[in-house]
Amino acid sequence: MMKSKGKLTLIGCGPGAADLLTMRAVSRIRSSDIVLYDRLVSQEVLELIPENIERAYVGKKPGDGGVQQGELNQLIQRSVLKGLKVSRLKSGDPMIFGRAAEEIAAASIVGAEVEIVPGVTAALAAASESVITVTERAELQSFIVTTGRAADADTSPDWAKIVRPGVCVAFYMGVAQAWKIQSNLMIAGVPADAPADWIENAGTDKMRNVKTVLGRLAHDTTEQKVQNPAILLIRYPYSLQNEARQKASMVSL
Repeated sequence: MMKSKGKLTLIGCGPGAADLLTMRAVSRIRSSDIVLYDRLVSQEVLELIPENIERAYVGKKPGDGGVQQGELNQLIQRSVLKGLKVSRLKSGDPMIFGRAAEEIAAASIVGAEVEIVPGVTAALAAASESVITVTERAELQSFIVTTGRAADADTSPDWAKIVRPGVCVAFYMGVAQAWKIQSNLMIAGVPADAPADWIENAGTDKMRNVKTVLGRLAHDTTEQKVQNPAILLIRYPYSLQNEARQKASMVSL
């Protein structure tokens, strides 16, 4: 009898604290044959893996050109073809900047079952720990997640079209792009006093919130030595737009 193909489960491990994992996530980890994890998964979460379950560190660092991702995809395929239940641990939520599509494709192409277990994404963990509302009636009616660094510089998001009145935007991987983000948004007319917050190491005891405004974003990022992993939240409430209009009308009088 042909051995059935295995299963790949992508598990969202949240920002780091083990007690933020869902019950389903813990259940899937404990029923795995092999657990794959990278440098962003906390030790606290790794301690949930039973000692009798095989585990493999799959590294992955920024700027590796996708080499490590290719090797990881092959490991997933080899494992599921052996009929193993593979749990792939990802920080935050697997479907938000987690390169989930590539790993899903790797498992699907060899006929393996795929399951996604959602997790607390870093942007919401950062906002919650800093007590920052990302939506607010009559002020912030949209919440958008974007990236400060695209795989291809020519396909970078048009931030000026994203940060609009009534919108809160969370920037992932944006520390090195602070000046570019600031200048693009201010040229597009986003007020210099739009609130901006850097939240480092959300979900851990090393969490730090650096409060600033758009007009000082690059300066304060450098002065406060903001480092990854960090989420940038920029809010453009409707009231700020109204204030800008009132100032402009007074100047024109």
